[in-house]
Amino acid sequence: MALGFFSRLKQGLSRSTQKLGGGITGIFTKRKLDDEALEELEDLLITADMGPAVAERIIESFRSSRFGTEVTDEEIRTTLADEIATILEPVAKPFEPDPAHKPHVVLVVGVNGVGKTTTIGKMARFFTEEGKKVMMVAGDTFRAAAVEQLQIWGERTGCPVIAGPPGADAAGLAFEALKRGKAEGADLLFVDTAGRLHNKSALMEELAKIIRVMRKFDETAPHSVLLVLDATTGQNAVEQVRVFRELVNVTGLVVTKLDGSARGGIVVALADQFGLPVHAVGVGEQAEDLRPFSAVDYARGLVGVADTV
Repeated sequence: MALGFFSRLKQGLSRSTQKLGGGITGIFTKRKLDDEALEELEDLLITADMGPAVAERIIESFRSSRFGTEVTDEEIRTTLADEIATILEPVAKPFEPDPAHKPHVVLVVGVNGVGKTTTIGKMARFFTEEGKKVMMVAGDTFRAAAVEQLQIWGERTGCPVIAGPPGADAAGLAFEALKRGKAEGADLLFVDTAGRLHNKSALMEELAKIIRVMRKFDETAPHSVLLVLDATTGQNAVEQVRVFRELVNVTGLVVTKLDGSARGGIVVALADQFGLPVHAVGVGEQAEDLRPFSAVDYARGLVGVADTV
């Protein structure tokens, strides 16, 4: 691979890094860490979408350890990366299918346009390359483009895609796919879903029906519910987590589109507020640009600290 993932992560987070790292440089140039400097840093962290709770926590840590000392922008960046990594570490958990379930059913949820279908395709490729047998369900039956997109990923990865005509019953498709997956010894079954949040009650009923119908065949399904979030929405992602946790038992997060946003700090806010596992982040269009989440790499990339490896 020509470019390592840390390098692509840094590239993907470059707008966030410019905003955050540039702001730190503007505040700290051989300057004492006094109340005024800490207030400016707190404002910077909040505008970077880390949220007031995270900003306050980090500022208090700086106040207790470095207050009154002369610091450089590089020292602040390094310490800030360590503080952010500490917040992210508990949620940095790569997605691992449970071999006790064959197939391990993964319900993938999120609003329209966040990259659910692409995420499923990329994860299918990743696990296929690991030797797993993967199947996919085109459950967003109201969007022909989503069905076609998943079928393209199926061709790329060699994974079967269970699809129906436009407007087909998503729950019925998921049920048939689960039966087929069981019969064929599949390791993983990814179920794509619709994401029309403007009609929350209809979405709730559709997701509940998919789960209810699948449980007629396997009462433990789904075994994972992944919520896909678009980083460019910033603080709106917080509300999406709240809503989808009401609708379904979200077990983990995937954050996409970090390549087009100055809002990489939202991942830190989500980690602090919800504590849900962050399984993967997407920093580009290529399949290899969706990778398991690393707290240290993400923190260093976000604030612009050089790779030490």
